Amino acid sequence: MTTHSPSANDITRKWYLLDADNQILGRLATRIAKLLMGKGKPDFVRHLDMGDNVVVTNAAKISVTGNKVTEKLYRRHSGFPGGMHVHTFSQVMAKAPERIIISAVSGMLPDNKLHDRMLKHLHVYAGPDHPYQKQFKKIVE
Repeated sequence: MTTHSPSANDITRKWYLLDADNQILGRLATRIAKLLMGKGKPDFVRHLDMGDNVVVTNAAKISVTGNKVTEKLYRRHSGFPGGMHVHTFSQVMAKAPERIIISAVSGMLPDNKLHDRMLKHLHVYAGPDHPYQKQFKKIVE
């Protein structure tokens, strides 16, 4: 008897639609990360990108607990000397709420060659509208 190891041809991807309205950021991000990695599939293997596609709507209505609205910082660097930009959660939420969810999920994915490939299956939108209506035969949550 041999152990079946799935190949890239055996991968089938589903589409999931998640509404971030009044959801806690960390709990939603862990759920998205599991879907992107494909950990809920019975034939999961770590060396393949087996994850599903995830569309997140209403990213502007996400909530956080505690004092994170004022104390949580998002850092980015332009690559030039003195190019560090630091913004609070509320500043990033006002300008680009999609970046908050992408940043949280990105930190929960494994740091390997599949990280960027998995993250490409995540589609985040600030409002309720998205261009993937045809992908959903029935709405999952």
